[in-house]
Amino acid sequence: MSEKVTIDIWSDVMCPWCVIGYKNLEAALAKLEGEIEAEIRWLPFELNPDMGPEGEESTAHIARKYGRTPEQAAAGRAMMAQRAAEAGFSFDYSGEGDPPPAMLWNTFDAHKLLKWALEAEGAAAQTRLKLALFAAHFQQRRNVGQRDVLLDVAEQQGFDRAAAAAGIDDERIAAEVRAEERLAWDNNVTGVPAMVIDGRFMVPGAQGAETYVDVLRKVVARRG
Repeated sequence: MSEKVTIDIWSDVMCPWCVIGYKNLEAALAKLEGEIEAEIRWLPFELNPDMGPEGEESTAHIARKYGRTPEQAAAGRAMMAQRAAEAGFSFDYSGEGDPPPAMLWNTFDAHKLLKWALEAEGAAAQTRLKLALFAAHFQQRRNVGQRDVLLDVAEQQGFDRAAAAAGIDDERIAAEVRAEERLAWDNNVTGVPAMVIDGRFMVPGAQGAETYVDVLRKVVARRG
């Protein structure tokens, strides 16, 4: 009989390590072959909450924010792309024509949309939307800070467009997203991904699949 766990993941749509961590978690659950099953829910964490609507080119942003040279920032991106490919997610551009610049955007509306999706259709549907937003940002280089893009992605994933728009505009959902962001800081989450298993055991950063296997087994064993 399978053991059931909940995994809450603080994450941002802009976060490459969040994709890597999730794909490794996915691989870990596959390795467990039904021994442990997880309900995965996504919590909001904005890496750049003050980002303006114009966005910022990714390499320039990393160089400015972390004091790296453009060459160091580009090397870091190449390393992350390799790690992502090893985890089963490509950062290669998959859209039409020449690739546009890799940009970073304000993601507050994206987090409201994800919160609405969880409430409206449940954890599996929210994960489906989250993965589509990762693909839209990293592979298609779409502006996932733009309302129409968010609604297009949601509609492509089978969500009702008008209901999704109402979710983005819902002041209650906005307040809950802000509360969950504050909760991250209250729990000393200063970087993502941060995974909380069964509401008690936190796993920071993007770990390898075997690490997730070990942690999940230990969490279940501690239940007695």
